[in-house]
Amino acid sequence: MSPQSRLRVTVLGLNYAPEPTGIAPYTTGLARFLAEAGHDVHVVTGLPHYPRWQVEPGYTGRLLQERDGDVRITRVAHPVPTNPTGAGRVAMEAAFAARATRVVARQPRPDVVVAISPALLAVAAAATLRRPGRTAVGVVPQDLYGHALAETGIGSGRAAAGAASLERRLLARADGVVAIHGRFRSSLAAMGVAEDRITTIRNWTHVPTVTRRPADIAAVRRELGWRDDEIIALHAGNMGAKQGLENVVEAARLADVDRCPIRFVLLGHGSRRDHLRAVARGVRRVQFLDPLPTERFTDALAAADVLVLNEKAGVAEMCVPSKLTSYFAAGRPVVAATNALSAASAEIVASRAGVTVAPGAPRALLDAIVDTRLQPGESEAMGLRGQLFAHDVLHVDAAREAYVAWVEGLAASRARPDHEPLPEVVTDIGVLDGGARRLPNSWVEPA
Repeated sequence: MSPQSRLRVTVLGLNYAPEPTGIAPYTTGLARFLAEAGHDVHVVTGLPHYPRWQVEPGYTGRLLQERDGDVRITRVAHPVPTNPTGAGRVAMEAAFAARATRVVARQPRPDVVVAISPALLAVAAAATLRRPGRTAVGVVPQDLYGHALAETGIGSGRAAAGAASLERRLLARADGVVAIHGRFRSSLAAMGVAEDRITTIRNWTHVPTVTRRPADIAAVRRELGWRDDEIIALHAGNMGAKQGLENVVEAARLADVDRCPIRFVLLGHGSRRDHLRAVARGVRRVQFLDPLPTERFTDALAAADVLVLNEKAGVAEMCVPSKLTSYFAAGRPVVAATNALSAASAEIVASRAGVTVAPGAPRALLDAIVDTRLQPGESEAMGLRGQLFAHDVLHVDAAREAYVAWVEGLAASRARPDHEPLPEVVTDIGVLDGGARRLPNSWVEPA
């Protein structure tokens, strides 16, 4: 690549490796794709804290410099709330956005800034760097912030409306926005993003396709304490508000009453894990497991009989569950309790890798899992179709090519001068809390 074509790209995102799940694998992959293509990539990110909501050991200090291959990384300190909802979440994002802006301001001006949402104030920080003819701004929304607040019931209706308004203004003025699913593309267009500025790039499967032999599966089940004569229904991933996993616990409670040979396994961490353990007290057919290393994680997926995706009733447009990319690669049938209009439901229909039931209906979830297990031929076929879908639709090579082309396209067109000036929003974050309070710049200074 010639020096003239080598771009300076800054990526602003709160989550990055070594966080193992959620948004981090995709932000990490994007940065590596661009570096592998020969571009100068600088990631400004936060401290690793997800999904435990605790800073990983070894990450202390106000400003940390790291390398991830050819990717330069600057980590800025920020508070991590013990309850990552409402004001605590906003405070974390405000501190990150303010400090990230200062870091980038001291660097040579980038050709392209890519902001990763739902850290919405990081998008606002990226917007301050936009200069017509010099720096273009692209946004990758992994969740839609306004929809998230409204659909999960976190915060007041006023807060959700304020966040949605700010999100619309920021996304509509970006030079390019990635839709990670067709449903997202429709939502973005409805929010006012011009169609010619939306590029659909699917999240990819970032775990290896499972090819374990039956003997290996039996060994994994023994290691995890799973009996051969019970149905293992595994939910793997974050345990937060949008997952609504109380529904899974209630399905396990019904299984206790029915004396059904089934074990519901909740694997992972998240802000609602302790709450769920309390709700599950006395329920015998539910098991909690801590996160596993990648190889053991994929083994656990492959060793389960059914993989469970559960979303809170009312969740429809806010996200595309990243766990499906791993589920499909595992080759196991999926039972999804999700809204019929959700992206998750669309994925199940498109892949034919599972079945869906209504969210918030534990009896329907339990019956669907048992029915799936009682049809071994169709169950096996669902798993194989999921793996084919992961290979044909969610392959990493397609995402790599698309992201490099997208960023290079932003640089080629540069920032178009037809946008209104962007508002100063980093210090006026009261809008995300219903306008209830205003935090000054000085508030975000302490580490």
